[in-house]
Amino acid sequence: MKVTVIVPTYRRPRDLANCLEGLKNQVRLADEIIVTVRDIDTQTWTFLETFNPETLPLNIITVTASGVIAALNMALDAAHGDIIAITDDDAVPRPEWLARIETHFLSDDRIGGVGGRDWMYAGTQLQDASMHPGNPETVGQVQWFGQVIGNHHVGKGEAREVDVLKGVNMSFRGKAIGQKRFDTRMRGTSAQIHYEIEFCLSLKRAGWKLVYDPKIAVDHYQGQRFDEDQRNQFNELARFNIVHNKTLAVLEHLSPIQRFTFMFWAILVGTRGERGLIQCLRFLPSEGILSVKKLIASLQGRWQGVQTWRQTVQLNSSPEA
Repeated sequence: MKVTVIVPTYRRPRDLANCLEGLKNQVRLADEIIVTVRDIDTQTWTFLETFNPETLPLNIITVTASGVIAALNMALDAAHGDIIAITDDDAVPRPEWLARIETHFLSDDRIGGVGGRDWMYAGTQLQDASMHPGNPETVGQVQWFGQVIGNHHVGKGEAREVDVLKGVNMSFRGKAIGQKRFDTRMRGTSAQIHYEIEFCLSLKRAGWKLVYDPKIAVDHYQGQRFDEDQRNQFNELARFNIVHNKTLAVLEHLSPIQRFTFMFWAILVGTRGERGLIQCLRFLPSEGILSVKKLIASLQGRWQGVQTWRQTVQLNSSPEA
């Protein structure tokens, strides 16, 4: 199978250099590598002027719009692979990354997506699992009431079917994607967190299988972000965008009863990151007013996510649609 690798990048030339080095060291080399670069990203353009691709089949695409979705969609339009593998510029695929991905696709023509584990680093130090806790057995699942469980970074065990893959380490069968593109309704000026959820769930609804295999690994060095989302620092707009995106993606793929249950749970309970009333009260003694700010941003994101979903439903049901 012909394999295309897509790497969206923005202002992280050192990370990009390490990523490309990882692609040079693949046991099964890519047939095409598409790197998307913003037109205003002078740092990356300067790096690429002197970078020696050697045998890498590089295709550099200029992107004029902000956000990872615009970059990925342009890359998908240009990709020629039977398999489309995607990783971040701050990740270094391990040598057997593409070989393991291809093996899964060859094993079953019903598999539409394959992903794996991202080993997370702080600087050059592998992070202890306690810093990003999660259940290594439950990975990439959407519970019946809409709660999304990730845990791709801690997954262990054998390959298994999942509902959702993670953007830093995911791949898709070109035939499964067809003309589908990543959802431009997702909010955010750069990272656009949770953009993968709607895409993956759409493939599942179309009858494709998604497989997560922890042996398909990348080392994820969590590079600096240049937008409102600064990872471990709370920002109202970033939290609003994150909750909006997940809410929109989930509502698209639930039944009416599930939607009601999801919103009831989200507003009353929620999670540590996307808070409802109970989670706000839980962290109030330790965080004080910050817990309330997180609740407000989360509820605003939920509300706007519902509004975006409703607007789409109304548009699709109009006579002109």
